[in-house]
Amino acid sequence: MSSNVTGEFELIRRYFTRPPRTATTATSATTASTVVLGIGDDCALIAPTPGHELAFSTDMLVEGRHFIAGTDPERLGHKTLAVNLSDCAAMGARPRYALLAGALPDADPAWLTGFSRGLFALADRFDVELIGGDTTRGPRNLCVTIIGEVPSGQALLRIGARVGDVVWVSGELGSAAVGLALLQETIPDLAADALTATDRAQAIDALERPEPRVCLGLALRGIATSAIDVSDGLIGDLGHVLERSGVGADIDLARVPCRPWLRSMTSAPALRGPRDFAIRSMLAGGDDYELCFTAPPSREGDVHAAARKARVAVTAIGRIVERRGLTVRDQSGVILPLENVRAFDHFQ
Repeated sequence: MSSNVTGEFELIRRYFTRPPRTATTATSATTASTVVLGIGDDCALIAPTPGHELAFSTDMLVEGRHFIAGTDPERLGHKTLAVNLSDCAAMGARPRYALLAGALPDADPAWLTGFSRGLFALADRFDVELIGGDTTRGPRNLCVTIIGEVPSGQALLRIGARVGDVVWVSGELGSAAVGLALLQETIPDLAADALTATDRAQAIDALERPEPRVCLGLALRGIATSAIDVSDGLIGDLGHVLERSGVGADIDLARVPCRPWLRSMTSAPALRGPRDFAIRSMLAGGDDYELCFTAPPSREGDVHAAARKARVAVTAIGRIVERRGLTVRDQSGVILPLENVRAFDHFQ
């Protein structure tokens, strides 16, 4: 361990222990939940808000698998929490508490300062309290358990999509996959040549600083019939909704929202390499952390009102159909073969 940190408990005290916070943001609960006992004992104690259910989720980020060695620690702190907030958003749950477990190769003060700054900056935006966790020496591995609250019976689930529902997505898809390809130097040359310095910066920002759509998830309660966050790619994540709901979907590639520079690649059939790369990025790239959700056509106005409230764009990209499976059509109405377009798999 670094000579500037005497041990595990000093590391926790110096970089991750703070006084209890007072909820102050737009996502604050009307009746604030209470941390009875936070960091410093064998367990944390919380008093949930009456009339609410607790929503739990855990995500692990492993260096070399989920992020590149040398990633800026402040950005990594942001993303470590953001991917968990996205799970709460997909459930319509208000994130309240987090536990952080981390294996670190050393206790580098500069790295820890940057990481904790990024994590707490995002935590403060959504009134999330860090209430415990664990640290040890080892290959860099970061794991957050998030605890959220949702009024009883109001959680958004994967199982409610109905035939005739409209399929929606928030924000834009595909940029994060381009950012990863840029950093890994696996992007096709013709695709790379088409990107300006600004395009490249946007793509890497999308990868390293995703914006969890918590406010949209809250606003969609009682409107969306199903929801999921797009973390492993649109076709894979939407596929989970279709499987759980026992339905299928028809998706229009031309409606899937993305950056203009990515759209231009999909409409250049003569440039097959960049076109295929762009389509894979949009449909299966992952790391977008946008919401994909369904709602009846009659609720279109309510969906747009929820999006305005959350200050995020939403786009209708298709319909739920009775026939099982997912169909994606390109700009010409031709069905795209999806056999080789696969969502991210943590074991492949």
